[in-house]
Amino acid sequence: MEIFNPLSAKVTPHLGIIMGKSGDRRQMKICYLADAGNVTTQKWVNYFARKGHQIHLITNRIRSGRPGESHSEGVKLHLLTTPIPWHWAKSGYVNIPLQLIQVRRLINRIKPDVIHVHYLETNAFLAISTGFHPVVLSAWGSDILITPKKSRLQKFLTQYALKRAELITCSAENLMEEMIKLGADHDKIRIIRHGVDTQKFNPQRGGEFRNRLGLRRVPVVISTRKLRPIYNVEMLIRAIPLVLEHAPQAIFIIAGDGEQKKYLEGLVTSLGVAENVRFVGWVRHDELPNYLASADIYTSTSLSDSESISLEEAMACEVPPVVTEIPANRAWIKDGENGFLVPIDDIQAMADRIVYLIRNKEARERLGKEGRKTIKERAEYEEEMSKMGKLYESLVK
Repeated sequence: MEIFNPLSAKVTPHLGIIMGKSGDRRQMKICYLADAGNVTTQKWVNYFARKGHQIHLITNRIRSGRPGESHSEGVKLHLLTTPIPWHWAKSGYVNIPLQLIQVRRLINRIKPDVIHVHYLETNAFLAISTGFHPVVLSAWGSDILITPKKSRLQKFLTQYALKRAELITCSAENLMEEMIKLGADHDKIRIIRHGVDTQKFNPQRGGEFRNRLGLRRVPVVISTRKLRPIYNVEMLIRAIPLVLEHAPQAIFIIAGDGEQKKYLEGLVTSLGVAENVRFVGWVRHDELPNYLASADIYTSTSLSDSESISLEEAMACEVPPVVTEIPANRAWIKDGENGFLVPIDDIQAMADRIVYLIRNKEARERLGKEGRKTIKERAEYEEEMSKMGKLYESLVK
């Protein structure tokens, strides 16, 4: 990790590609601006580091206490300093001038072949404002679906970056549509999924782990969404008493943290279903396949999403999903074929689908197998990252 003082410097692009004897491209210097503590970021940077590229990751913050996936040895971290703490309201915008100076200086030192921003907001504005080319922007979801609607300033920063990037990627069609509405050029946008490692997320990992949890002979329903209002986990919890009327032995695993945790724990108690619900908190990404493969049914009650990686991970483990009927989920779930869609806040419909799957092993297995097939065909991690590698090469020729 490196921490640099805010000194100004001119930014000059640099093509640091090492060419082999036959002229093949062997190495690129890729500079990411992203959240270093996010598992999705780690999956991206680690892939290209393993491929032998020089990887630099400029980040605003490095989370502590959650070891998660961790970075490959080939990833060099650069932590930006912030005079105002990030948890203060609007601190990100106050910090922009100082961070722009730092990013310019870092880019001048690194001399990358390409800058790649993950999750737009202020990072996209910083990257574009350095004057460096080429810049790739990858939208994740709320940075396009929610943030630009919060204020005129946030909308301006998003549009400013989208109109000036050389390439834009996103993981879902609804994100592409929203970016076009914000002024992005359709011809610059490519769909690149974050992808699921189907070797890691597979249905064979659950048996022994399920026994360790003491869940050998009971139906298990799991949610892996964060405990925040946007993910509407309250809908699932209110469906639990209805499920227990027909399947009193069912266990519900709530995996995730968030500001609603105490409220949801209190709701479980008030509904009298505490014995059937286990709040397991945040789960390490390397432990997540065990939890998913131990479950019989996956649920997501989200109100909004882009590409739901948690849904894809469950499908890869052959866990049949019952999810809310939002555009992001409709892109992956064909109702009755590889999962079930239910209307937002239709608690009875959620309960009915869960009960149906608990009672029908054949349906669980059929939907689960179709789900894994969907992921292997459309969201295989290695294939998606390979597509991105070819896009990098096209930019730095």
